[in-house]
Amino acid sequence: MSRTNQVMDRPVARRGVPSFTESLVEPLARLRSEVDRMFDDFPPRLPAMRFVLPKGMLVPAVEMTETKKTYKLNVEVPGMDATDIEMHVQEDAILISGEKKEYRDEDEKGYSYSERSYGVFERRIELPPGADAKGIKAKVRNGVLHITVPKKPEAASERKRIEIESA
Repeated sequence: MSRTNQVMDRPVARRGVPSFTESLVEPLARLRSEVDRMFDDFPPRLPAMRFVLPKGMLVPAVEMTETKKTYKLNVEVPGMDATDIEMHVQEDAILISGEKKEYRDEDEKGYSYSERSYGVFERRIELPPGADAKGIKAKVRNGVLHITVPKKPEAASERKRIEIESA
């Protein structure tokens, strides 16, 4: 390919007039820059959801494990004790709500920066099939709400292999 043809294949922009490619990319680059700037203005309250939740709204993390006889849920509630939390069973779900109140010692007044979270929360956790809602127990220890949900006896039975006969 001659040098003349190589030059002809490049997009040509006249002085003051953007090329076709520039006219497509430039507005998107401006939009991205503006969106990035907007999110930079938000204070980081929760790492993954810093712009989703209103101030004062907490969403405690939940993990669930299963054993042969129970389901175990661990709900993070740092800085709370049993008097700060309420738990109910409604239909086929556990409703957990509470409030982490702001408390400061006299020595802590006058702080210049704080990442502590305070406010109310409510979580609804669907009960798995076979859960025995009447036997649910809960306790708070070291900032974690431990919930034990027993399985109904038929749900706790072991898996049984069924032999399949040939025809």
